[in-house]
Amino acid sequence: MQPLVVWIPPEAQAEHAFVEALRVRLPAGVGLEVGARAPETQVLVCGVPTTSMLAACPRLERVIVPYAGVPRRTLEVLAARPELALHNLHHNAPAAAELAVGLLLASVKGIVPHDRELRAGVWHGRHAQARAPTLAGRHALVLGYGAIGQRVARALLGLAMRVSAVRRGAADGDRHGMVALAPPSALDALLPEADAVLVCLPLTSETEDLLDARRLALLRPGAHLVNVGRGRIVNEFALYGALAEGRMAGAGLDVWYRYPAKESERGATLPASMPFHELENVVLSPHRAGRTVDSEEMRAAALARLLRAAVEGQPVPQRVDLARGY
Repeated sequence: MQPLVVWIPPEAQAEHAFVEALRVRLPAGVGLEVGARAPETQVLVCGVPTTSMLAACPRLERVIVPYAGVPRRTLEVLAARPELALHNLHHNAPAAAELAVGLLLASVKGIVPHDRELRAGVWHGRHAQARAPTLAGRHALVLGYGAIGQRVARALLGLAMRVSAVRRGAADGDRHGMVALAPPSALDALLPEADAVLVCLPLTSETEDLLDARRLALLRPGAHLVNVGRGRIVNEFALYGALAEGRMAGAGLDVWYRYPAKESERGATLPASMPFHELENVVLSPHRAGRTVDSEEMRAAALARLLRAAVEGQPVPQRVDLARGY
């Protein structure tokens, strides 16, 4: 067993609950430094490390991004240090998958507008011509079949949907249980068959604008889209146009194109340059899929598992491929 020193710098903005939950889960042989510079560091925990942070740790072996998805700046910084291993955490997969399914149900069933009407005493939704389809028997297409996508797929199977998933490295005809797998090259053929598309992908150079105007036009008019990956995977202007013009039935979005730059802007920042907030067929969520009452404890447990593998000399999971970005 090789002792490890783990450093969480102030820039990581680690919440107190996370740090305390991590301390009680640290395996033997792992020391934790929070805040002050720790030159003996072998493991740096930070979402966006700087070159100066890396240089301050001559014994550094690996960097762990303490959430899902790796910022582009982090990939750029680590590209100059190929001897360092980069990892991220998948602790948020259950929560993100749950919100993805919740957004799909809210979009398909018109939950938000009917809730708004009934709060005003309006019952028209009960007596109007039904528009919400039954999901059982319909086709769901999951884009990205990692930790989140697999959980989403299992939940959709539980709703008796037919589920396909696009996965890098899959071949035509592959299956994972009841889920039909397909390579990214099959996307154009799968989109016209989908009643629901759920985006569970990381943002990389290959996935940015993956669903552009041409691909969104392949969807049937009754299709719904859910995005819990990253906003720029779906082209903002093409998506707004398809929703505003009724070429898509609806969308549930937890990831966006514009975010508050500082805390003082959190009360007055619309999430896109296009007015999605004016559309009745869009369910808006403020990028909160991974935040639950127990998320910091789950984050700490996930990080502790990686550190245990490192201190015991075992292969450390969830290593990021710098070329692919995930």
